[in-house]
Amino acid sequence: MFKTPSVRNSIVLLAVLGTGIASSISSSVAQMIERDITNNAVQQAIQSARDQNQQHSGSQPKNAKTVRPADTKQALAPKKERKEDIKPPTNGQQQAARNPSGVPPADERRFVPDEVVVEVASALSSQQTDALTRRFRLANLEAVDFQLGGTKLLRLRIPDRRSVPVVVRALETDNSVLFAQPNYLFALMEENAPDPLATGGDESQYELMKMHLPEAHRLAHGSKVLVAVIDSGIDVSHPDLAGDIAETFDAILVGEPVHKHGTAIAGSIAAHGRLMGVAPAAQILAIRAFSGNGRPEDGTTFAIMKGLDWAAVHGARAINMSFAGPQDPGIARGIAAAHGKGVVLVAAAGNKGANSPPLFPAADRNVIAVTSTDKNDQIPAFANRGRYVAVAAPGVDLILLAPNDSLQRMSGTSFSAAYVTGTVALMLERKPGLTPDGVRDALMASARHLGSTPVDDQSGGGLVDAYQAILTVAPAEASETTVTPAANRQ
Repeated sequence: MFKTPSVRNSIVLLAVLGTGIASSISSSVAQMIERDITNNAVQQAIQSARDQNQQHSGSQPKNAKTVRPADTKQALAPKKERKEDIKPPTNGQQQAARNPSGVPPADERRFVPDEVVVEVASALSSQQTDALTRRFRLANLEAVDFQLGGTKLLRLRIPDRRSVPVVVRALETDNSVLFAQPNYLFALMEENAPDPLATGGDESQYELMKMHLPEAHRLAHGSKVLVAVIDSGIDVSHPDLAGDIAETFDAILVGEPVHKHGTAIAGSIAAHGRLMGVAPAAQILAIRAFSGNGRPEDGTTFAIMKGLDWAAVHGARAINMSFAGPQDPGIARGIAAAHGKGVVLVAAAGNKGANSPPLFPAADRNVIAVTSTDKNDQIPAFANRGRYVAVAAPGVDLILLAPNDSLQRMSGTSFSAAYVTGTVALMLERKPGLTPDGVRDALMASARHLGSTPVDDQSGGGLVDAYQAILTVAPAEASETTVTPAANRQ
């Protein structure tokens, strides 16, 4: 049986050494096997999360006037994988080939200068994430589960003079890193400083007639529809919002006071006192991701991704995003995942004017982008426009809620987006099974065209008509009274 002297001698030697050393060897072998099994399990978890995230990565700007449901389904459909595609990567180069790089463009500066955002597999333990930060000489500021991606998000600080692009590029070589990117900055889309109004000031709302809301409210009020508002702090004690706030979530954890912008957005959607919101019976999920401390850009990738995740997990049917900034791959993955779960996402097109490049998240293909109109149905100079714009809504000289039971006059695509989000809530009350793409198509088809063609590069489908949008998705029943809005009568 034993054909060589060396093998025979080795076995004799092992027997002479005794059971103590043999036991130690057996223990070491067992530890090696256990460690291999654990590492394999972690690698499989990483690969599983990477494959899942690959389906939600890389949302691109809209390149057509409208995105049809079939186009979106095709874009979200998982790609067929070959056997070699599902093997765990053996090095950072293989990983980079599978996941788009998060290194920012050379001319992009809209990010926190000493922070990066990293996405890792949820199976990684705190000890493993700590080891990751030590390997790259970083400090762990915050770690949260990201349920939309089935992963874990890390916010890391760069304690030395290394640049964000350098650190992102280095992190992408590590097998445990699914995605790495800057912590981008976003700004709330209010155009001018608010003009405070007395409690009993001019409360006329021209937008009510422009959007045919009195007629729409004969059919729906947004009852039982959860609408998430990712914004600055909302004054949940405002009398006009009584009973509207379902839950609150603080994504920035800095103890900032309530703020005029978030309060105005919530009121545009659901006020029901001196002012009337578009969906006065909707329930608001109030998410603070902006401090509103006076800096022009103070919302971050990390806070917004936390807000998106919390909103989706807590059952939001629509999410209002009245902010804008650079193209962000992490937020794009979160938006794609929420869209895939049936959440309608609405965003302000931006306040940078006609010559502005597309701003995000509005320019994301899974988002309904909204620009502004004034009392004369003209697009104001500040409002963004372009092929990514889906519809328009009033956004100039609006009377809106302000903290401490007061009112304010404001302008901006922020509030136009909120009016459209409220309209979405009315549509979802009437037809809860609507898909995000079905909502977009109905809004554009029922809007009042402002240009010479049904869809243009200025206002998309045109000025949103809440009444017609409801009828488009759920025609009135015989027992319900329908009317022809005065503005449409000849």
